[in-house]
Amino acid sequence: MAFKTLDDISDLTGKRALVRVDLNVPMDGGKVTDTTRIERVLPTIKELSDKGAKVILLAHFGRPKGEKVDSMSLAPVTQAVSNLLGKTVGFANDCIGTAAAGAVAVMQNGQVLLMENTRFHKGEEKNDPKFAKALAANGDIFVNDAFSAAHRAHGSTEGIARLLPAYAGRTMQAELEALGSALGEPERPVLAVVGGAKVSSKIDLLENLVSKVDMLVIGGGMANTFLAAKGVDVGKSLCEHDLADTAKKIMAAADTANCEIVLPADAVVAKEFKAGADNDTVGLDAIPSDGMILDVGAASIDVVKTKIDAAKTLVWNGPLGAFEIAPFDIATVAAAKHAADNTKAGKLNSVAGGGDTVAALNHAGAAGDFSYVSTAGGAFLEWLEGKELPGVKALES
Repeated sequence: MAFKTLDDISDLTGKRALVRVDLNVPMDGGKVTDTTRIERVLPTIKELSDKGAKVILLAHFGRPKGEKVDSMSLAPVTQAVSNLLGKTVGFANDCIGTAAAGAVAVMQNGQVLLMENTRFHKGEEKNDPKFAKALAANGDIFVNDAFSAAHRAHGSTEGIARLLPAYAGRTMQAELEALGSALGEPERPVLAVVGGAKVSSKIDLLENLVSKVDMLVIGGGMANTFLAAKGVDVGKSLCEHDLADTAKKIMAAADTANCEIVLPADAVVAKEFKAGADNDTVGLDAIPSDGMILDVGAASIDVVKTKIDAAKTLVWNGPLGAFEIAPFDIATVAAAKHAADNTKAGKLNSVAGGGDTVAALNHAGAAGDFSYVSTAGGAFLEWLEGKELPGVKALES
């Protein structure tokens, strides 16, 4: 897709730049406990500020459902943004109306202002044209740097982009370019690694991927559903037996599309899910009736590594096992490190994101060596599912 970026703006001096960012950060006792999302949008804020724009940040926080909820105010986030940005960030106690207009009116070129939670207004999630117009009244241009909110057609993500010249911020640009390189016009062969607990939450994703990729590794609890559909007795493992027909349809669609589906070749089983639990690695024909599959074994790891070696492009979503508790993190860590090594060696374009993926790759110490790791959850998944993202569509030039 073609979209405009900050490179398409010739002069930002004095321009009121309304910038949609994701500041929906974890808080504890009024303090931000994880600044990852703030750090992601700093390049855009700094660039606009350095070029003389008046930078006005729009963001949501929590789910106040159109009501003003003090515990969901963005005011406490202001200091964290200031600290990381290295300059004072102002705060307006509303995002529209006289309070917002007054705060913007006194801004000097290069200054940064954070507006109050957009979701304090019902018009935000309803994408009310009047609300979008009220937001746009305080800006000359709109910059969307919140890919993680791009799957929502809200006033501050989609509505406003129809009213002002709209551009992708640097994080949004990097995200769209990475995703385009992974599934838009990828270098083949393309490998997708999809894990997680349930098939039911990823049916659309799997159905889309089998038509887009050359190889699909299925891991985690969802692999059990596919194994069961093939007649494997998975014991007491997490398994959606009622989705056996769905699994069979996905495998048939993959066969038609010449997409190779890779399922576990062996399993690490235990009778209980706890740290250090007694476990055995067994063949698929030897899973005990009272055992749970909690990871895949050495044979499966070798197969996954071979597929990674054969690929030029990797899309990763979800862990291969119950990585949260050792020793059931072994396969996820091994595969992630192998993908990271191939990426560092220039052999692989690796793009990952969604759900537990970031946590799993961080746990493996591999996230920093992937080509791109998206912090977006729902938006990344909907993109993998082949769905149109309203906040991205609105940026098309």
